[in-house]
Amino acid sequence: MPAIPPFDAQLLRRYDRPGPRYTSYPTAPHFVADFGEDALREAARRSNADPIPRPLSLYAHVPFCFSPCFYCGCNRIITRDRARGATYLARLIREIALVAPLFDRDREVVQLHLGGGTPNFLAPGQLDELVESMATHFRLSRAPTRDVSIELDPRCVGAGDIAALAGVGFNRASLGVQDFDPLVQRAVNRVQSVAETLAVVDACRTHGFRSVNIDLIYGLPEQNAAGFARTLDIVMAARPDRLAIYSYAHLPQMFKAQRQIDETRLPDAEAKLGLLRLAIEKLSVAGYRYIGMDHFALPGDDLALAQERGDLHRNFMGYTTHAESDLIGFGVSAISHVGDTYSQNPRDLPSWDAAIDSGRIPTWRGVRMDADDRLRAEVISQLMCAGRIDVSAIEARHGVDFAAYFAAELERLAALSADGLVEVSAAAIRATSRGRLLLRIMAACFDRYLQGAPSTPARFSRAI
Repeated sequence: MPAIPPFDAQLLRRYDRPGPRYTSYPTAPHFVADFGEDALREAARRSNADPIPRPLSLYAHVPFCFSPCFYCGCNRIITRDRARGATYLARLIREIALVAPLFDRDREVVQLHLGGGTPNFLAPGQLDELVESMATHFRLSRAPTRDVSIELDPRCVGAGDIAALAGVGFNRASLGVQDFDPLVQRAVNRVQSVAETLAVVDACRTHGFRSVNIDLIYGLPEQNAAGFARTLDIVMAARPDRLAIYSYAHLPQMFKAQRQIDETRLPDAEAKLGLLRLAIEKLSVAGYRYIGMDHFALPGDDLALAQERGDLHRNFMGYTTHAESDLIGFGVSAISHVGDTYSQNPRDLPSWDAAIDSGRIPTWRGVRMDADDRLRAEVISQLMCAGRIDVSAIEARHGVDFAAYFAAELERLAALSADGLVEVSAAAIRATSRGRLLLRIMAACFDRYLQGAPSTPARFSRAI
């Protein structure tokens, strides 16, 4: 597999249309309200009853941020009141105590991730309390391969914080940067120095973190090739193990903070494509491998190795090496994937608070996957993670004639095949090197929920 896919601006323009990111299938807009607490309990019971129950992954959402980043579309709450973090933590610990008994204690937790918001809005002592609560109620792995990760805002990291996090057990960190250009930073209300950011990277390495990821965004106001090149050069010199380079989707009708952005200062479509080209060229020279979607990794990173082995997985935390695990989400808006079900907590804090305070597991909505969902989920996962579909393996596992079952889907793939993006044979469907930047366009061909459905900003983000 080539390190970085070739860049073809004409093809990217042609296929720049809204589509799901496929962190799940079915995707979250298709979750339904009649999936509640009882349905989650039943899903956990069935999962425990598997002949060899799967290990567990835990996710906790910390929604608070000290200030708004104008580009952000995440579920977050802006406040400088640290006491709100303590109140939230207390309820989060109560939710853990409510949910944990649903799962057999001998099921090992191989992955733990804190996202947000800004998880380090909570002080290291509070994060220690949260992880200790998880360790009390679940069996956390002690294996060297375990992942204990946290998203960090470098502007909120104090002296000694990284050492304290390492003492808690964190061994992976993801740092938001977006862009180091001062004009861009002021335009999006995220002023962050190079020095403070690189100090966090260095501290993570000093204290034994196995992996550091850096997030960048292209398409922000005031961005241009020269400024973004400087940002990329600074980041490449720091040599993070992983990089996520996201396309900015300007949806002010959906995200109130984005209304603060001056639309006239956004790069046009051609300039935005140029920023993506620049990133791909620099990453290629620096020796990074393309994992999929927006993600890149050094060849020795666990993500790249998992992709080589064929056991890379994609979920709401992005790409992960822990494919065979049930995901349990805690906190406002968190999503769980248990067995053949997905479930989500309330997206608004008062509803989540009320459920916890009444002693209820705060399941708001979800979905039970039917046989067709499971089949299509595997097909889409293979495309998103490996760039190919093993037709004979799909037929054997699901008892279908692939060509007959997916006749309409194969017809939809024909246009992509004609453009040289995908190769279709009786044995396999494989993204070509030219098509690897458009994996989710191929995946969408197999999404039955999209056929005839209108494209709305709430559901989709654009390809570039």
